Amino acid sequence: MEIVACPKCQNTKVVKSGIIKERQRYLCKSCTYYFTVNKVGKKIDDYYVTKALQLYLEGLSYREIERIIGVSHVSISNWVKEFKIKKPPHPNYHPSYKIFKHAELVEYLKNKDQLSGAGMIITELGDKFMLIKWERFKD
Repeated sequence: MEIVACPKCQNTKVVKSGIIKERQRYLCKSCTYYFTVNKVGKKIDDYYVTKALQLYLEGLSYREIERIIGVSHVSISNWVKEFKIKKPPHPNYHPSYKIFKHAELVEYLKNKDQLSGAGMIITELGDKFMLIKWERFKD
């Protein structure tokens, strides 16, 4: 059993005192302070949140981002709402993306034909790289 300490006086003489919003409430016997403990949950690294939001702004859908990063599309949707991200209007194009290892990316970028006539960004994705590419002025 974990020992709960009072956040006010750090005393461990605490007793359970009901449940508030599905969280256990405690009472410190020393200073009579009521408190609840933080909800334990899975926290996703900020790196993946940032990458997901970058990809969303580049025009990828929630499910595409889910397949790339491995994070639920619902979580991605919640982050977009939480940070009030507005996707810029891109009605005339949908970007394509490829994931490369370092050597593959270098080989891909050697071919000048691959680079001309398109806008692109390259972003790090763990130990790989993602190239997002879209055609300019597409009708």
